[in-house]
Amino acid sequence: MANVNCETGIALWNKAKKLIPGGSQLLSKRAEQFLPDRWPAYYQKASGTTVWDLDGNKFTDMSYMGIGACILGYCDPDVDAAVKNAIDNCSMNTLNCPEEVELAELLLRIHPWAGSVRYARTGGESMAIAVRIARAHARREKVAFCGYHGWSDWYLATNLADGTNLDQHLLSGLDPNGVPTGLSGTAIPFNYNAIEELQAVVEKNDIGVIVVEPTRHTEPKPEFLKQVREIADEINAVLIFDEITIGWRMTIGGYHHIAGVIPDIAVYAKAMSNGYPMGAVVGKSEVLDAAQTSFISSTYWTERIGPTAAIATINKLESENVPSHLDEIGQAIGAGWKELAEKHGLDISILPPTPLVTMAFNYDEPLVIKTLFTQEMLKRGYLAVPSVYVSNAHTIEQVNAYMEQVDEVFGIIKAAIDNQNLMDLLEGPVAHSGFQRLT
Repeated sequence: MANVNCETGIALWNKAKKLIPGGSQLLSKRAEQFLPDRWPAYYQKASGTTVWDLDGNKFTDMSYMGIGACILGYCDPDVDAAVKNAIDNCSMNTLNCPEEVELAELLLRIHPWAGSVRYARTGGESMAIAVRIARAHARREKVAFCGYHGWSDWYLATNLADGTNLDQHLLSGLDPNGVPTGLSGTAIPFNYNAIEELQAVVEKNDIGVIVVEPTRHTEPKPEFLKQVREIADEINAVLIFDEITIGWRMTIGGYHHIAGVIPDIAVYAKAMSNGYPMGAVVGKSEVLDAAQTSFISSTYWTERIGPTAAIATINKLESENVPSHLDEIGQAIGAGWKELAEKHGLDISILPPTPLVTMAFNYDEPLVIKTLFTQEMLKRGYLAVPSVYVSNAHTIEQVNAYMEQVDEVFGIIKAAIDNQNLMDLLEGPVAHSGFQRLT
């Protein structure tokens, strides 16, 4: 099958790396994370699950759907209509937009355990706000955490004590250069589902805040989240659930509703506004009131588009029972991968949850196989990696068409494994697995 002509996007990416440190504002959007020297890198337009690149190629997105932001699909008409109306009526003003209050009421209806809300516009800054407030309330600075929580100083500080502390929390090789050395020892990691590690951290440190991703690609052991809650109560620490990635996908609101464990603060971004910048820190009033004892303020946290998009998105998530659809599509993708892997004799594992369905290649060179998978699927008209962040725009018919192409590609991969010539089939370098300098 002939290569796809993505020369315009590739050339612009190479230019961007000379002008923008790292090439992009987001590590997860670097071309090197997908298909070095071959990835289209830029889009001109998108709709539903379809993306057109700068060379006019048309791709179906069976990968990250805006890095998990576009839960309803690209250019959702209902969300976009609400946003366009907000723009027509002024997106920023000396006065406050009423949508802030409407969104707060909506979020607090969904989270009856909570009493107040603060806003930001990205996940990373929402987590920074949440940790600042939690520290202010607890009046203790040390944070115990597991999972991935963004780029902020409070989080990267853990790598000051040990440069490998974050390697088991999604991204490896993160250098805390620029993080004040005085923060060393203030953020202490423990592994997910390892309650004994959290207990050990608490015994050795005066922990004021515990931060957890309630789930990502590993289901919690029975009682794990409940035990985390109990430990937080015992030491009078603030418990934060980072719902930025998982929130809204498995149920309306956060995964903690499914787990039956209530945090003191739940943090949202990504999917809550379908691609428009928005983040929210939802919490118990007695905890969030500590925000008034610290300076947390920013002009663009008051613009109108984010709250407007969030209201429209959440209303549609509820009215169309979107989490149910995401589960159905994710199950179909996982089942399809499994069936085709068995057909071709490939050893893979399917990782939950279904709305973020993921396959792992159980071989010595999984990154080479991933790169080959992406390369061959791109030729067949798909933006594809071994994970699909399912959207409401994905259909069973699309899954079936996608699986026809996966069938061919799995055959190519298995033959290459058997012939020990995986590297020979790559038309460029192997994809990066984490943070690496580009220039």
